[in-house]
Amino acid sequence: MAIKIDRRLTPQKLVPKLERFFDLSGQKILSIQKSWRMSKGAPVSTVKGQYTTRGWTEWTQGFQFGSAVLQYDATGDERFLKYGRRGTVKYMASHVSHTGVHDHGFNNVSTYGNLRRLMREGKLVHDSREMDFYELALKVSGAVQAARWTDIPGGGYIYSFNGPHSLFIDTIRSLRVLGVAHQLGHVLMGERDRRISLLERLVRHAEATATYGIYYGEGRDAYDVSGRTAHESIFNLNDGSYRCPNSQQGYSPFSTWTRGLAWALCGYAEQLEFFRTLRDTEFKPLGGRRKMSAMLLKSATATADFYIQNSCTDGVPAWDTAAPQLHRLGDYLAKRSNPHNNFEPVDSSAAAIAAQGLVRLGNYLVNAGKKADGTRYRQAGLTIANTLLQAPYLSTSARHQGLVLHSIYHRPNGWDHIPRGSKIPCGESSMWGDYHVRELALMLLREARGECYLTFFDY
Repeated sequence: MAIKIDRRLTPQKLVPKLERFFDLSGQKILSIQKSWRMSKGAPVSTVKGQYTTRGWTEWTQGFQFGSAVLQYDATGDERFLKYGRRGTVKYMASHVSHTGVHDHGFNNVSTYGNLRRLMREGKLVHDSREMDFYELALKVSGAVQAARWTDIPGGGYIYSFNGPHSLFIDTIRSLRVLGVAHQLGHVLMGERDRRISLLERLVRHAEATATYGIYYGEGRDAYDVSGRTAHESIFNLNDGSYRCPNSQQGYSPFSTWTRGLAWALCGYAEQLEFFRTLRDTEFKPLGGRRKMSAMLLKSATATADFYIQNSCTDGVPAWDTAAPQLHRLGDYLAKRSNPHNNFEPVDSSAAAIAAQGLVRLGNYLVNAGKKADGTRYRQAGLTIANTLLQAPYLSTSARHQGLVLHSIYHRPNGWDHIPRGSKIPCGESSMWGDYHVRELALMLLREARGECYLTFFDY
């Protein structure tokens, strides 16, 4: 089956739900601000409704403060601006210079990037020194991210925190920090003062991910279904050759972890929009605009189609499309999602990320003259948004610090809380899920209000 796309939905029709959403969102942010002790590290996901940490990598701290900045954008409430700005200045510097992770686009565009954007839009009073501070952080972050590089024949990739042999599907959305830094005129300086283009690294990583992390139904292996993604791609560092797919957070290398699928969908759609702002001359040494845009579009549409076909009718997927107990749910794709089933969890965070990707891909195609395809993707994204803005996903309890329920972090490691009386994780939230729902909701609310289009880049 597939998502039952509601073609009547518009951002304007969603405004009452969006306003209620941001009212609840503000309450959650203030609750976390009141209770969280920064000595714990970054809040990651909830246990029994309260945010807790998880010492793997501190990839969620930017979502903590970035959520407050998004809340200010949506409501104009200065309390959230103060919290987001102060947290960015006080706690985010180490993330800018962090050489050990592939998460710069998550942490630093969510904080420094959003604050810079608001100043450019006139929602913050312009201060040249403050702007210089945000822009320097983004330049350095983009270069540090780009320096985490493995060469392979014909290209290369930004390697994951697992090491130089490892390409993660997640990183496609972290490329946004390279895009911002490139627009700001920055480059990575290498040995003997070699100037390394951040745009080239962005493009080469996107190509490697498209080649090895996404399937197109072209007979690559026995599990080659168009639009499927692998969480991790493994390379032989002796000669740069590709070896095999792997999975850290999915069920297996040959199944599809749906949050990874969502990262790919959203990341490629967003880069399609970004590429439209660049000059043809910038693409000439990289193979030309047409070739590069075609690569992004092929990846975005393949993952979008697979997501639509492999989600429940309301747009929420299982955490992995081949999770071992899914067969016990029968034809679960023909029904609305059931986060309280007894066999396999759903993942609302995957839905939040994918919804934004679908809306962006749809907008891109409509603007390119492909109205029918574009409208289908856009309305699928709006359908998912409508699902997440109400029960059983929207968290309305004042005792629960999460905003959107039924998010999954790491099912294979058993990191997700299973409530008493349940056989699977459910009822909890994640910092990335809550941030991306806020980003989605803000994008739609700004459109409904007639404000400028929400992007990570300048246009």
